[in-house]
Amino acid sequence: MPNRLIDSTSPYLLQHADNPVDWWQWGDDAFDEARRRDVPIFLSVGYSACHWCHVMAHESFEDEVTAAFLNQNFVSIKVDREERPDVDSVYMEATQALTGQGGWPMSVFLDHEGRPFYAGTYFPPTPRQGMSSFPQLLTALTGAWTDKRAELEAAAQRISESLAGRGAAEQHGTATIDAAALDRAVDILETQFDAVDGGFGGAPKFPPSMALEFLLRADARTRFGGTFDPRIPSMVEVTCEAMARGGMYDQLGGGFARYSVDGQWVVPHFEKMLYDNALLLRVYLHWWRSSASPLAERVVRETAEFLLRDLLTDEGGFASALDADSPFEPGGHAHEGAFYAYTPAQLVEVLGVDDGAWAAELLQVTDTGTFEHGSSVLQLRRDPDDAERWGSVRDRLFRHRAGRPAPGRDDKVVAAWNGLAIAALAEAGALLGEPAWVEAAIGAADLLISVHLGGADTGDGTLGDRLVRVSRGGLPGAHAPGNLDDYADVAEGFLSLYSVTGDDEWLAFAGILLDVVLEHFADPASGGFFDTAADAPPVSTALRRPQDPSDNATPSGWTAAAGALLTYAALTGSAPHREAAQAALDVVGALAGRAPRFAGWGLAVAEALLDGPREIAVVGDPSDELTRALRRVALMSNAPGAVVAVGDGGESPVGLLRDRPLRDERAAAYVCRQFTCAAPTSDPRELATAVGSRLG
Repeated sequence: MPNRLIDSTSPYLLQHADNPVDWWQWGDDAFDEARRRDVPIFLSVGYSACHWCHVMAHESFEDEVTAAFLNQNFVSIKVDREERPDVDSVYMEATQALTGQGGWPMSVFLDHEGRPFYAGTYFPPTPRQGMSSFPQLLTALTGAWTDKRAELEAAAQRISESLAGRGAAEQHGTATIDAAALDRAVDILETQFDAVDGGFGGAPKFPPSMALEFLLRADARTRFGGTFDPRIPSMVEVTCEAMARGGMYDQLGGGFARYSVDGQWVVPHFEKMLYDNALLLRVYLHWWRSSASPLAERVVRETAEFLLRDLLTDEGGFASALDADSPFEPGGHAHEGAFYAYTPAQLVEVLGVDDGAWAAELLQVTDTGTFEHGSSVLQLRRDPDDAERWGSVRDRLFRHRAGRPAPGRDDKVVAAWNGLAIAALAEAGALLGEPAWVEAAIGAADLLISVHLGGADTGDGTLGDRLVRVSRGGLPGAHAPGNLDDYADVAEGFLSLYSVTGDDEWLAFAGILLDVVLEHFADPASGGFFDTAADAPPVSTALRRPQDPSDNATPSGWTAAAGALLTYAALTGSAPHREAAQAALDVVGALAGRAPRFAGWGLAVAEALLDGPREIAVVGDPSDELTRALRRVALMSNAPGAVVAVGDGGESPVGLLRDRPLRDERAAAYVCRQFTCAAPTSDPRELATAVGSRLG
């Protein structure tokens, strides 16, 4: 009989709806039940594409004996970390504080006030390598709750007080964010850079998307300033090339896996996340924009097609992820990477002897294998010497792979991640002449407006101003209010759509979201932002309201908000929005000198702030050939955080366009910084020089 999770919109929770565990969703009802029964709370946090989450579910949560013990002695709460990142972040901080490490599945034991007294990650069903089994742990904690309750709750109180701690600005400090601070960040990144294999630090290696975006903007700044620092483009090129040629990139279907378990990008953790691919699509687009790299363009095109082919939902949004696991055969147990790996014999079976041997050498598929069971992850370490032959081989392998049991898809739509995808696809479609990508971005944006933005909450069919974080099948998630990153990243996506389409509606919607950010998320004490709204249900009565200016797998909501506010201010002339962006960046100055790998988005926004950002107003009939040429040059600008507006000028509602006349009855471009403009030009080459655009 299904448990309470059967009503969830989260595919991860639905995966547990038939467990014998009597799961609850996060909320007051679960805590009230724990108080009524006077039992502790078991909080289990994971996500759909998590391999070890599936392992623990199969070993423990599907086990009748373990489930019966949980049901008798605990109230068990299951949380999708992607649906409730606020819950996840607070209790991950507790887990790391208690154990020195974190990860998923995350297993936390709480008292009735939501205070943690024990935490860990994966627990096996039997003792293993010095690790207690999950049943042993449950028995011990049940005994402690019964016999040592006062000690346990005192420990929970101490942990909670420690977590409440200081605010983000106090923890990280503040410092002036200027060119010198940004140069120091580059210096520190160079010390952590792997000059042979790319990336920063050792294994496991995660795609450093935000740091790469910062380096691309830093490269543009130094070139605009008349200097050239060869270290910067080298770090970008080596990293981007290594990631794209290794096994972390899907050489047949496009798109990137979550991370590489080794330092050479050979064997990935195979889950493919929307946010990684949206961020990397934009990074490779910007690398192509500055370098004309054919590899960068190929990766952009293949990754965009992956998004539209494999992650686009029937409702027009983008699904969250493809699982790491897929079964070897229908009805078989799931195995990580089974969908993607090949042996030499399998290549020969699909391609024939000659093409199979050629493909094995090209794709580094060996007899010993680079992965499990003698199989290899496909790599493309060099361009093939016969492009036509490679095209045929790739197509045949792709069609063969499509016949294998495919990884599961987490088809919930997350607002923040869709915002990142909208921004990437809108820009890429405009720059590479792919209108279908722009239309897909518009479709996702329409879904966010119709399903996620207020309409579900107003009760009268009108739009409100509050976002729901997730939806599935066109229905908003009832247990997932929008967080700061949802508002910030969706606003970023809408602002990119405005620059690409010139449709004022997108600018207006971005303004609605950013007004909510300023009203409900601002932290006057730090000048930054909280991750949750002031009127959102609290994570618990005892723990802190989360805020974090550092990046994780996605840009920090704090600095993403700063970036969207800065762009909006540049387009509209709004001083309050610019001042809020500047104040939020104070903490980035401190992070720049200490941990730039985890402040890449904030550093990228700081580069935009130092550059003005450069505001490019293209005035003219959008259908006019000269207007289109000037618009393309503007969008090709490598100026850090360049802002583009295209329209008729005159009485435009967009401040950057307002009262900008044509030049000798011809379309004209105005290049401004904080609304102080140089003389207009109708010459695309002259504009390219002014804004750092590559022609051709």
